[in-house]
Amino acid sequence: MTADMPPPVPATSGRRIFECPECGLRQALGTLAPGSTAKCGRCGATLLSIPENSLQRSLALVLTGLILLAIAITAPFMSLTIEGRFQEANLITGALALWDQGLWELAIVVLLTTVVAPLLTLGALCYVLVGLRLPRPPSDVPVVFRWLEFLHPWSMIEVYLLGVFVAYVKLIAFATVDVGVACYALGFLMLIMVAIDFELSPELVWREMERRGLAKPPPAQRGGALLLCETCGLTAPVGERGSACPRCGAARHLRKPNSVTRTWALVITAMILYVPANLYPVMTVVMFGQGEPNTILGGVKELLGSGMWPLALLVFFASITVPALKILGLILLLLTTQQGSRWRLRDRTVLYRIVESVGRWSMIDIFMLSILAGLVQLGAIATIEPGVGAISFCAVVIITMFAAASFDPRLMWDSAGANR
Repeated sequence: MTADMPPPVPATSGRRIFECPECGLRQALGTLAPGSTAKCGRCGATLLSIPENSLQRSLALVLTGLILLAIAITAPFMSLTIEGRFQEANLITGALALWDQGLWELAIVVLLTTVVAPLLTLGALCYVLVGLRLPRPPSDVPVVFRWLEFLHPWSMIEVYLLGVFVAYVKLIAFATVDVGVACYALGFLMLIMVAIDFELSPELVWREMERRGLAKPPPAQRGGALLLCETCGLTAPVGERGSACPRCGAARHLRKPNSVTRTWALVITAMILYVPANLYPVMTVVMFGQGEPNTILGGVKELLGSGMWPLALLVFFASITVPALKILGLILLLLTTQQGSRWRLRDRTVLYRIVESVGRWSMIDIFMLSILAGLVQLGAIATIEPGVGAISFCAVVIITMFAAASFDPRLMWDSAGANR
């Protein structure tokens, strides 16, 4: 579709208008066949996906995920043997070790992203999907499902597993390491979470809520001012409830409020914190009373010195390159938006998509640090102490995630005159 804004489509045609959340183009879509996907004709973003048997398959996956998460939390995760000393850790040991050493900020982040967010996500999904199968679904199902949109980015099982791999490679250089049942359960849980993202269609969930009377059906789109709900994806007129979404009740805005200003503030904060994150040590490895602090770059050099250059490249890319490129990418998007540039609009939208999705992978170093801090506490034989640089680095990752979320890519197309 090439038109900037198609004419309103009568409700009787069975078609709805969808606004692309990345470029702002409004497009009329009819009923999609199961297993099909609709993409924006201008920027390529996914507008609507209808997997086959979405709700049934998703419920089975969610129940499996809850079982795996219970195993991952309660079973032994990893054990270490060095010089006859034995140390065992579970999934929350690392967060507890960070707390005991005074780094409560990191402890909270690690616990939230590896246990709390996945548990709340799976639990809320279970509540919603099971509730929709009951004769009388709970009335708060729409509210619970709304909050899942905010929880999703903070569930970082896959990133944590990559941190486990990096920690394992570091540990086997000087100790015997055994991987426990919980680690395997977490690996399978990662696959389940990916499958849930692929199988679950939020639009189908909202439509089922409409059918069961939990959410109001969208009003007819007969012209007038339309607003996109960024929570449930509905594009609907401004009605009696004002800017509130008629389906889910969330607040709607034509564009994210103060998007450019807020994003600039977050980007500048991340730039300031990026300096101490790379200058100050993130951890100190003490072996038999000897050791020296390591920065992020020092850890990469250590991996290179051990001949593990693929792992060194991975850590360098995730922990040094990605945060820097994310900051630079956001600066480019902000400057071109403020200048009203028409330069490579589609490519800049793809850049935004990448910036929004890759930032969380920089948490590898934080997760690796939590594993090492929880596992290597053997007194005079070996101890790993977290450093203050880790707090700044963690803050950079989180702030850049907020910065990407606060930027509205539709403003790029607005300022270039592509949206009326």
